[in-house]
Amino acid sequence: MAERRAAREILTLLADPGTFTELPHPTRKSAPDGPLGWQGYDASRARAAARTGEEESVVCGTARVEGTPAVLIAFEFGFLGGSLGERTGDRLEAAYTHARAHRLPVVPLIATGGSRMQEGMLALSQLQRVARQSALTREAGLPQIAVARDPTTGGGWATLGAGADVVLALPGAQVGFAGSRVRPSDADPSAYTAESQLAAGSVDAVVAPAELKETLGAWLRLLTSPATDAPAPPAALGGVGLPATGWDAVRRARDSRRPRAHAYLDACFTRRRDLSGDRCGGTDPDGMLCGFGERDGRTVAYAAQTGAATRPAGFRTAARLIRLADRLGIPVLTLVDTPGAANDAEAERQGAGAAIAEVFGAVAAARVPITTLLIGEGGSGGALALAAPGNTWATPDSYFSVIAPELAAAILKRPPQEVEATAGQLRIRPQDLVELGVVRGIV
Repeated sequence: MAERRAAREILTLLADPGTFTELPHPTRKSAPDGPLGWQGYDASRARAAARTGEEESVVCGTARVEGTPAVLIAFEFGFLGGSLGERTGDRLEAAYTHARAHRLPVVPLIATGGSRMQEGMLALSQLQRVARQSALTREAGLPQIAVARDPTTGGGWATLGAGADVVLALPGAQVGFAGSRVRPSDADPSAYTAESQLAAGSVDAVVAPAELKETLGAWLRLLTSPATDAPAPPAALGGVGLPATGWDAVRRARDSRRPRAHAYLDACFTRRRDLSGDRCGGTDPDGMLCGFGERDGRTVAYAAQTGAATRPAGFRTAARLIRLADRLGIPVLTLVDTPGAANDAEAERQGAGAAIAEVFGAVAAARVPITTLLIGEGGSGGALALAAPGNTWATPDSYFSVIAPELAAAILKRPPQEVEATAGQLRIRPQDLVELGVVRGIV
């Protein structure tokens, strides 16, 4: 079990010294023992207040985290299990309203068991209030970064947590919709942990408490400091001479010694943070790298293929990245490098076509500038989905093809010895692509 800190302890851990200011909150008059007249409810709240020193299950305020101002919402689990009631909803709504009025990012620091039983459906309906406030904040172009503490369950996870743009979690924290007392008796408890949610693509990173402030501060800075122009394509890191033939281009792009996405991202950004997961149960760390990086002091988003066949979760993660960057006004750099989309039976079961369609749609609908650099293999639609129309560039050791030459020959019913000639006919070399107008130029 993760270490449980009180609300003000976590605020002290994260806020720059002397910067936290608690926000005023609405006062609500309620009937004795709450809206349902639940016998003993007032006494329970009084005991919780005496034990924690808080009047409700959340503490809301403004602070700077590593220099970046934000609205912080810290749950106090010691106050009736950090549960959400009407007064909790009042405070959350006031905090989000303040964030929008002052153009501040929102950071929920969640530790809750869910809705408050003593207020029944009126407690559960607070989730609709929270969802509305989150949606309005999203529409305002303000980032929301959640920190899942122990425990983060029920409606708190399903709204403030899983609905955030970026989700960080503390090691060993209980994270999941079903709390420990409402799961099936034979449920595997390891499925309800921060680490399991990371593997399932619902959490972006599991962060140790000692590293949380620096990590959160980096994310806040990245998501609030967008670059203003389209990113220039990175310089080529591999060979400089152009391939003589189509098959020469294929061999160079497939060379294991050729620089890959990691090398380009390291060269391009002074620091960066990765997003992880498609929020649909999947990750593709071997096929797609997505996140935000600092370049010349400003933020650029990136979606980079790694040279492997891209799986559906990778495409969905890229679409998630592009949509988030577009909402926050952050330009995007994509790196194309894949033999194509994964085409095995499992990829089809995971919705390969729909996932690729998401990326095509996200790129087509983006209002922010997108720059693409082809750094290796450009295999068919799985590569083209990430390419920016009219702003795609190529390195000398790359190719772009309607399909891999071997598969093109097979479709055309040609013998294997004609694969190399087919590669030439397809005109897939970087210089061919420039002449055809498929790419703008060679870097």
